[in-house]
Amino acid sequence: MSGFDAGWVAYSNQSRPGADDEVPYLEKHAAQAKFHEFLRTFQTDTEGQQSSEVYKYSDALIKDKSRLRVDLQDVKLFDPDLGACLQRSPAEYLPLLEAAALERIQRTDRQDGDNQAPSDLQVFLHSSAQFGPSSMRELMSSHVSQLVMIPGIVTHAATRKHKATYITLECKTCHTIKTVTCKPGVGGAMIPRMCDAATLGGEGNTCGQDPFIILPSRSKYVDQQQLKLQERPEAVPTGELPQSMTLIVDRHLVGKISPGTRVTAIGIYSIYQTKDAKSKDGKGGIAIKQPYLRVVGLEQDIEGDAHNSPTFTMEEEAEFKAFAAQPNLHERIFAKVAPNIFGHADIKKAVACLLFGGARKRMPDGTARRGDINVLLMGDPSTAKSQFLKFAAKTAPISVYTSGKGSSAAGLTATVVKDSSGEFFLEGGAMVLADNGVVCIDEFDKMRPEDRVAIHEAMEQQTISIAKAGITTMLKSRTSVLAAANPPSGRYDDMKTAQENIDLQTTILSRFDLIFIVKDERSMDRDKQIARHVLNVHKNAGAALEVDEEEKKEEEFLKRYLEYCRVKCSPRLTQRAAANLASDYVEIREEVRQRAAGGEGEMPAVPITVRQLEAIVRISESLARMQLQVDVTEAHVQQAMDLFKASTMDAVRAGATEGLVFTEDQKAEMHHVQVQIKRRVSIGGFVSESKLVHELVRVGLNDSLIRRALLYLVTCGEFEYRKERRLIHRLQ
Repeated sequence: MSGFDAGWVAYSNQSRPGADDEVPYLEKHAAQAKFHEFLRTFQTDTEGQQSSEVYKYSDALIKDKSRLRVDLQDVKLFDPDLGACLQRSPAEYLPLLEAAALERIQRTDRQDGDNQAPSDLQVFLHSSAQFGPSSMRELMSSHVSQLVMIPGIVTHAATRKHKATYITLECKTCHTIKTVTCKPGVGGAMIPRMCDAATLGGEGNTCGQDPFIILPSRSKYVDQQQLKLQERPEAVPTGELPQSMTLIVDRHLVGKISPGTRVTAIGIYSIYQTKDAKSKDGKGGIAIKQPYLRVVGLEQDIEGDAHNSPTFTMEEEAEFKAFAAQPNLHERIFAKVAPNIFGHADIKKAVACLLFGGARKRMPDGTARRGDINVLLMGDPSTAKSQFLKFAAKTAPISVYTSGKGSSAAGLTATVVKDSSGEFFLEGGAMVLADNGVVCIDEFDKMRPEDRVAIHEAMEQQTISIAKAGITTMLKSRTSVLAAANPPSGRYDDMKTAQENIDLQTTILSRFDLIFIVKDERSMDRDKQIARHVLNVHKNAGAALEVDEEEKKEEEFLKRYLEYCRVKCSPRLTQRAAANLASDYVEIREEVRQRAAGGEGEMPAVPITVRQLEAIVRISESLARMQLQVDVTEAHVQQAMDLFKASTMDAVRAGATEGLVFTEDQKAEMHHVQVQIKRRVSIGGFVSESKLVHELVRVGLNDSLIRRALLYLVTCGEFEYRKERRLIHRLQ
């Protein structure tokens, strides 16, 4: 008998009554009868509670005869043992539920005189309450073959395939027809090695070994697709990599989910044998299986949460409405934003507006207008820019934190990957995974220019178009971007123009709604206040558990209130507010035009375009959403305009050439320095800035005057900076 099972292992997963007294068991005919009774008699009211108002599943089968969504909690409510059996052994009891639903349709059609009953019906399971493991990390071997409910993000979707449910075989010699059933999921079929038809008459088998051929035209197939589910970024423990799992969907679930979609999958936790499971010597490894999830229900999340969540209790809604009705609500919310950071009141307002966001709009022609707000923090180091990013990543329900130096265009948007079978599939990047959330990009200035260009479409149109390796598709990227950057020289230099300090292209700057210049102001009084605040934070850190608990409650309340406002409130501009906003926008454009005309045609570093008008609209809507108001009033527009002027307009006005007045002696000295610079750099030539400054200082010229003269020559268009201001190029 040795070696009788060397090639494969045959097993049976039949449930045996009495094997485990704690687990209920129902015979198949009894279970199918109970399922039929459940579908026929289960009633709910209009709010989903059990009552005698609506026949929930009987009416659903009349409306759609090809699919049926069944709540597992309804089955448990109807019969706890039946629900426990379905959760414990779904591979055995789910086909019985589908058979009962098909029988119910056939009986109804016979009563109505309709003989065109469907031959197949798919039952989708969902649950209004979490059951079993709540994440991939909690899945154990004890959950194999059971029903589980796992949330996550779909990071890639393979192409559609066709899986045989049964195959038809024909013997090449005696032409006997045989039908073999295929296992569901990734399981295949066991084709017999010998033909048994010739032995029925008592004669020997003359058909030989492996006589069967497959008849594809007489076999039955269903659509099947493989998905990859990854843990949600906010659920991954700090310092660990996100785990992923293979999903197998079939029939009506195929092609419904694109990469980047947040879903909650209900399926049968299954295992399969990989090709390389055996070791080199052919022994061992056969007992090592790879897990996957055979999906029987898929719930797509809306606004970061599933159809049945977030659920807000009546007490929570009453608390939120009472909070929104309080006076000075905006100040209360701004005070909850990064309370450990001293000062920066305008930046806290901007971060709050970014978290709440404006209202998305769908135009009559099918196009969309984004409601998400993008904010850029540019300035000196050690000004708490990264701390604001950390707070936003922690507070937002959906968030992804990344660094500019460690991020590529493919990592931020999407990439095409080739799997082991040679097929190409899409994997979503950070901006796809953070759909309906916030992307925090630190060290934004350290990104390569070609990588920054890749997120242009994602920041404005909120889509990511892919045309690679024969894959042409469009992914959703409805995210807010909070970015932090430093000037090219590391610190903001008041002796340089705004274009030189903000060393970013105008195409990317115009996509930011608010741009803040953050300076490390040197003031004794301010330094004392900051030092006192920082020392108090360090001294009180972890001193009292009650204080920590109170802070956690405040953070949790802000997150829930933010979630409630985004789901329940979608404000719009009133007529008077729109008129005020239009006049303010025209005044801003005129101011910028006059400054450009007065500055010898020099354009501002931050362009003021129609995008900035839409930015003020979004900020106004976010301020109204904080108060749960559906109308954006003139007060909201004025507050948004003040914030815009304190941020973006302040960046427009920044620059060293503003207001400089030279005396006759200074003009003469400046001219002398310019002559010395031009003598050392030929037209069209390149020279290192540090080398040029060092050479001029050696001949007795002032360092500050040299840099000011260089700045003036660059402003006049005679010179230009190259290679992040390391080289100087003479143009004329």
